[in-house]
Amino acid sequence: MAQHQQISLPAKLINGGIAGIVGVTCVFPIDLAKTRLQNQRSGQQIYKNMMDCLIKTVRSEGYFGIYRGAAVNLTLVTPEKAIKLAANDFFRHQLSQDGARLTVFKEMLAGCCAGMCQVIITTPMEMLKIQMQDAGRLVAQQRVMPSVVPTMKMGGTSTVLSRSYNTTHAPQVVRMSALQITKELLRTKGIMGLYRGLGATLMRDIPFSVVYFPLFAHLHQLGQHSSEHPSVPFYWSFMSGCLAGSIAAVAVSPCDVVKTRLQSLRKGANEEIYKGVVDCVRKIWRKEGPRAFLKGASCRALVIAPLFGIAQVVYFVGVGEFLLGYNSFQFE
Repeated sequence: MAQHQQISLPAKLINGGIAGIVGVTCVFPIDLAKTRLQNQRSGQQIYKNMMDCLIKTVRSEGYFGIYRGAAVNLTLVTPEKAIKLAANDFFRHQLSQDGARLTVFKEMLAGCCAGMCQVIITTPMEMLKIQMQDAGRLVAQQRVMPSVVPTMKMGGTSTVLSRSYNTTHAPQVVRMSALQITKELLRTKGIMGLYRGLGATLMRDIPFSVVYFPLFAHLHQLGQHSSEHPSVPFYWSFMSGCLAGSIAAVAVSPCDVVKTRLQSLRKGANEEIYKGVVDCVRKIWRKEGPRAFLKGASCRALVIAPLFGIAQVVYFVGVGEFLLGYNSFQFE
């Protein structure tokens, strides 16, 4: 790869943005199923598995119901993925000495720094997305168990959020606006309202990046023809991204469950309130058992694998470099 590709931040931001938009469009329905499965409690299960969740969602909310919250993701995934991928490359470049190969420790350190950078965007994006994705589950829960009335458990009353989730009479999914939720959170909680669950997000994204980026780098290197010809076919970049992404996703799945529970503002009447990460972990372990920490793990692997596979193909093919006129596509 040419030197300008290694240090061209604008090109890397373009690559990350394009990869994020394409990837999210492809896998968002699976991500919605993951969120709803993770928020289910024992004894209040509406969905049996991913396919059951998607089928029931389409039946009750229509086809576009499986894309509920996608607008938030598509809007913010460009800076989120761009920051993540560009930051990793930046820190790898800073940690390298005279082009020498990085040690595994330095690769993990670069991934750690990238994970810390991305939460600036990831936390509010996930916060808004989860509220919209989980609305249908609460409505479905009330249809099956009418005695379970969703309540707002975030400390203080929110008119907009209460109206968005109102299911007291004739349960139905009400359209929610991410902008309305944002305004209400800023009004009632300030900027920290959008960063609810920041600690859990860091707890998920930093280990993910620490596992993913070094693993991808080593898998990707296996596809090189020889040391004299280090180029790698684009399909190998895709497979490396998929495999590294799925392994890292499953590894941090317990952290993702905790993050999802903490960021869900609207809960059923019998669903617990969590005071923080430790309290959330303790209550899930005590009331639902250790298996609850792997809820939605397969869905998350199915989301992350193609998402990062697509991201790495766009990245290594050099779409951003091509658009900026640096070079032509690098299909091999």
